[in-house]
Amino acid sequence: MSEMLQDTRQQAPDVARLEDGLPVAGTSGVRRKRIVIVGAGFAGIAAARALKRCDADVVLIDRRNHYIFQPLLYQVATAVLAPSEIAAPIRQLAAKQKNVSVMLAEVTGVDLNSRSVDASSPGVGIRRIQFDYLIVATGMRPSYFGHDEFARYAPGLKSLGDAETIRAKILSAYESADTTDDENERARQMTFVLVGAGPTGVELAASLAQMATITMHGQFRRIDPAKSSIILIEGGKRILPTFAESLAKKAGRRLEKLGVKVVTGVKVEKVDENGVIADGKRTPSATVLWTAGVAVSPIVKLLGAKTDRAGRVLVGPFMNAPDVAGVFVVGDATSVVSDGRPVPGVAQAAIQQGRYVGRLISRQLKGREPKRSFRYFDKGNMAVVGKNFAILESGRLRMSGFVTWLVWVFLHLMSLPQLQNRRRVRTQWLWSYFTGQRSSRLIPEPPNPETTPEPGR
Repeated sequence: MSEMLQDTRQQAPDVARLEDGLPVAGTSGVRRKRIVIVGAGFAGIAAARALKRCDADVVLIDRRNHYIFQPLLYQVATAVLAPSEIAAPIRQLAAKQKNVSVMLAEVTGVDLNSRSVDASSPGVGIRRIQFDYLIVATGMRPSYFGHDEFARYAPGLKSLGDAETIRAKILSAYESADTTDDENERARQMTFVLVGAGPTGVELAASLAQMATITMHGQFRRIDPAKSSIILIEGGKRILPTFAESLAKKAGRRLEKLGVKVVTGVKVEKVDENGVIADGKRTPSATVLWTAGVAVSPIVKLLGAKTDRAGRVLVGPFMNAPDVAGVFVVGDATSVVSDGRPVPGVAQAAIQQGRYVGRLISRQLKGREPKRSFRYFDKGNMAVVGKNFAILESGRLRMSGFVTWLVWVFLHLMSLPQLQNRRRVRTQWLWSYFTGQRSSRLIPEPPNPETTPEPGR
């Protein structure tokens, strides 16, 4: 342990900041340390906030200008909420925290020898950013288990763009079903297949079922959306494998009551424009959604660190990349054990890891040793299965039903990124709860070729 502690406290060598164009907030003639954070998700934002009072410059790099509350992405995908209601601009952090600079760019390279990252900015090109400390918080992306060709027909759900794509596919399917005279095509358009029955798949399927039976009721003349076929496919033996089996069974019964057909122990073999083939049987569908499996960002591989079978970095007890001073990996891209148990890839774990590393670096900048290695405090695991029903598991505590759903509502409202998000979501949820209607049922218009500028102009 003492050797590990000594390694994490090893001071990174001073690096020259030649023409990287970033501000230096230190006193004239005094070189301040620079901390680069790659990724502005739960872990990256938590790390930046934990560095608020440290004597260093913090550079937060993300390819998006906003961070999102991912647990509610499924509600954007099913038109309950608008994208802006679960997102906030990253630059608001810079306004509140004077030692933070925000860069809209995608990190394409990491050089541990020169201690720099290459960041590609739209319209600017690649810039090399030097660092003294590096925090990699790049999160995860959908994994198609070696079948990346599925992505063209089965979008995942990891970003606002994904959620809007799914929303458009769902709403367009109903419009096409109402328009066509072909009964087989109508049935295909009204069949929705979700691959993967983890929390995202279960929550998305339940919300879609309630949209079909309640929100869409009476709004079409030629079809009855309540007759939609919603199929949830899981390759494992049961849904919600991270929950206790008793809770998973209750969630399964709730899904069946909502009209969702749950199929377990079946592997998807092919996804194309006509639907899916699973266990040798084709299911015609115009809307296939991928909620199974995640993969780490390619940036993680550039660190050269040891990884587990899923590609996650096997970090040290201080969330440090082994054998590299001043480099840390936090969030879903890590594989770490706390109190003898693997830390799950959930939002609360990412927040705790980001906050821990931020505080650790702050102590190191003051010449202090870390108080202890990272420990994960499990606050419990929740999933909502439609209106008025949720499940909760925290240690030996297992709850389900309406009261649990109220707890879920409160916790998610309080966890939204800013006050205006909480107010908007609260208002929308109340309106939707009592009316059954959803306010964000918009299908984006395709670009007009007559007004779209030609490439290069």
